[in-house]
Amino acid sequence: MSDARKDSAVGDDELLAQSGPAVEVRGLRSQFGDHVVHDNLDLTVKRGEVLGVVGGSGTGKSVLLNTIIGLRSPDAGTVTVFGQELKRASQRRWSALERSWGVLFQGGALFSNLTVRENVAAPMFEHTRLSRREAHELADLKIAMVGLRPEAGSLKPAELSGGMKKRASLARALALDPELLFLDEPTSGLDPIGAAAFDELIRDLADSLDLTVFMITHDLDSLYEITDRVAVLADKHVVATAPVRELERSDHPWIREYFLGPRGRAARDARAGTKA
Repeated sequence: MSDARKDSAVGDDELLAQSGPAVEVRGLRSQFGDHVVHDNLDLTVKRGEVLGVVGGSGTGKSVLLNTIIGLRSPDAGTVTVFGQELKRASQRRWSALERSWGVLFQGGALFSNLTVRENVAAPMFEHTRLSRREAHELADLKIAMVGLRPEAGSLKPAELSGGMKKRASLARALALDPELLFLDEPTSGLDPIGAAAFDELIRDLADSLDLTVFMITHDLDSLYEITDRVAVLADKHVVATAPVRELERSDHPWIREYFLGPRGRAARDARAGTKA
């Protein structure tokens, strides 16, 4: 356990369940005026898995993520994370939950006026009693963990390439040694080589740190390479949750088009060729 996690509030282990699913969503309804995005949506995220989340435009993938992390209240239904139902969580339990997850938002959402080191250290200042020196030392460790060179710590986001921004944002998401990692389109905007390297990084971190990963993506290569299961959003709810190979046998029209269409076949064939 790292210094950051050790320095968090005493008793967190008692506040968060140590067994059972990482996330359970039951009967979720998400609505904007008369527009219903989710209706009676159920989803379970198992501990230790990399779960890919896919769906067409407008199916509410980011809405689902924002609801799970409490940025949006469900219009109906429940969301439970590590055994804690969000709408019933006390302030202390909320604080423990926020320390238990990290989020890489689409686009990174780095603070433009802070250096990479200061961005990564920001959650430590908010949730721990670490000194500035200790927080910056830990931030440098996280920066190295995601494959950035040491000098990247002193750069501002505007001085970073797209791939470096992704890695800096991932370092910030890992700042408090979370058990649960949320990724929103982590490889979007990256070239194929950069995307493949980022996929490998996510899988390596998930395995070495025993992370549970909830990853929204449209990248078929990512789905084939690093996910354990994939949840498919369609018709306002989750229509299937299974490994990619099982989804290939689905009769659902959208799933068949997505995984068995030209791009899906190309991703599958490329993976088969790599393993040959």
